[in-house]
Amino acid sequence: MTTSSPRYARITGTGSYLPPKRLSNAQLAEELAKSGVETSDEWIVERTGIRARHFADSDVASSDLALHASRAALEAAGIDATQIDLIIVATSTPDMVFPSTACLLQHKLGAPGGAAFDVQAVCSGFVYALTIADSMIRTGAASKALVIGAETFSRILDFKDRTTCVLFGDGAGAVVLEASDTPGILACELHADGRHADILCVPGNVSGGQILGDPLLKMDGQAVFKLAVGVLESVARSVLAKAGKTDADIDWLIPHQANIRIMQSTARKLKLSMDKVVVTVAEHGNTSAASIPLALDHAVKTGQIKKGDTLMLEGVGGGFTWGAVLVDY
Repeated sequence: MTTSSPRYARITGTGSYLPPKRLSNAQLAEELAKSGVETSDEWIVERTGIRARHFADSDVASSDLALHASRAALEAAGIDATQIDLIIVATSTPDMVFPSTACLLQHKLGAPGGAAFDVQAVCSGFVYALTIADSMIRTGAASKALVIGAETFSRILDFKDRTTCVLFGDGAGAVVLEASDTPGILACELHADGRHADILCVPGNVSGGQILGDPLLKMDGQAVFKLAVGVLESVARSVLAKAGKTDADIDWLIPHQANIRIMQSTARKLKLSMDKVVVTVAEHGNTSAASIPLALDHAVKTGQIKKGDTLMLEGVGGGFTWGAVLVDY
């Protein structure tokens, strides 16, 4: 009797894209002042670590950003879009109610036939999507997957609320995940707690051609911070335990890029120097589901991350959702 060898999923290519329009804190403050909203570069940097963000033009959709990032990831992996048999897009800002942004992206890539769908877990979305793709590859349901985080959060910001509108930006990041006989995705874990839905939400929807509720982002920053720090440490330790690893085995922590203080606190709890944390929040702002793959691609392209490094990817977002993935890159 013979048994088949284990099937794993490995990241073979990364890509990212930021829309050309870059707004520094000073530029954003100048724009907000026209509407009577006061803020400053110093105020934003002190509280968040953010210095700039990118906004997409009004005629650019999340699928357009995803297309650029996907092409870069495919090129890095050395494969053609027609070889992809699974596309998962993590987004909270889809192009339309339906079809999914993933289906629209699939068409733009010219790669019909494989499964394509969106995942909605807000800032944890990429971790959720990567976990799903890993499971599908391990079970043989897919062999080559595109996993993308793509957001146009500028469309859902209340520019009269300085506590939220200064935080977010637009962008997309992507990875190619392929079946392998050697481990790549080492362990994953996902969680959610809907009791905290109201601390970060966009409480609006479309009915009868009208917007019901409020279609702009609402956040209780202190509540989010308190929850985030606790769950990010616990889920990271749980994933390490699943993989038989310890804090010392992490070469790079790639957290959701929401706030430098949350990242610093998480690093301290995991006994990691900030030299081991990939930080892009200063230039990107919070790009929600796009933030982890954007940071990952940045670190790969700049040579921070090298083949064989062990990466801890973790995110927390509205829902309330959170999760982590340990990766042998």
